[in-house]
Amino acid sequence: FSFNLAADCNAVLKALQPIFQEQGMTETVHNWEDHGYLVTYIKKNGSFANLRIHPHGLVLVDLQSYNDDMKGREEVDQLLNKVEERMKELFHDNIKRVKRLPAILRGGVIDRYWPTADGRLVEYDIDEVVYDEDSPFQNIKILHSKQFGNILILSGDVNLAESDLAYTQAIMGSGKEDYTGKEVLILGGGDGGILYEIVKLKPKMVTMVASNIDQMVIDGCRKHMRKTCGDVLDNLKGECYQVLIEDCIPVLKRYAKEGRMFDYVINDLTAVPISTSPEEDSTWEFLRLILDLSMKVLKQDGKYFTQGNCINLTDALTLYEEQLSRLYCPVEFSKETVCVPSYMELWVFYTIWKKQTDI
Repeated sequence: FSFNLAADCNAVLKALQPIFQEQGMTETVHNWEDHGYLVTYIKKNGSFANLRIHPHGLVLVDLQSYNDDMKGREEVDQLLNKVEERMKELFHDNIKRVKRLPAILRGGVIDRYWPTADGRLVEYDIDEVVYDEDSPFQNIKILHSKQFGNILILSGDVNLAESDLAYTQAIMGSGKEDYTGKEVLILGGGDGGILYEIVKLKPKMVTMVASNIDQMVIDGCRKHMRKTCGDVLDNLKGECYQVLIEDCIPVLKRYAKEGRMFDYVINDLTAVPISTSPEEDSTWEFLRLILDLSMKVLKQDGKYFTQGNCINLTDALTLYEEQLSRLYCPVEFSKETVCVPSYMELWVFYTIWKKQTDI
């Protein structure tokens, strides 16, 4: 509850006390002269409520209940309804805003809460844990969402859902490229989505180097993400593609030494780091190295595609664009913003190419 004016803390407390007392809840009051009240109400079954009354005009009610059945939820709603009715009855002229948040289920068998890239908490409609394993490199989860289908989550980071064809199309050039007869290098992409879509376009050869994506990810996606990867992960070699489970840096160095060149390089390894803090330094160094090595194996008229990050992370995206001016060869770039369904946020994708020089 947000008041138009300063709140009469004592009046609010006296107004709400009977509601909690009717529930047989034990009351403890903490009073600070300049900072209002904190009141706790505890029920014998372990349920409790915190009532925080701020003198500047903010009243917070937090109710926690162990009951997870419908009856328990109805009791919670009834109690909150009574609180809201009483507050409006006594203070309606002074109440500026009332905001009730939905219940958060803590400790559930199925984890429905996952953060966005810019730090907002999203509650997904997850109804099933399809796959949950720890590999030597990371935790791998595939969870089912009623809206988005199966979602691949790696070490707590939402990677891709079966609904997210928009992501795959964006990192391939948004349908503007002709892959027929072309040589393509994919870095990462262990969910198989990019490979599956490119193979349909009849390239000459696609090499996917599944660096930082271990065999267990491929195995999990092959079984549980088939709407995304189709059958391309059933075998690591096909008529026009091969999948290498190797570190991409030695592979790129080897290709550069051999003079092997590609029409397209698609980097699906990692998003742009969100800061320059010490723990992010190694990721920035990794990205710069990948960029330089990729340019060395990219044909003069070739294109490099990669994801950026959430559109709200403007500082991180600006830092990434600054890196593009520090490569061994001059490059140009463009970017587009795409709505990725399961991310529930707009995502930035980059197209990078070597700057043409006059002869």
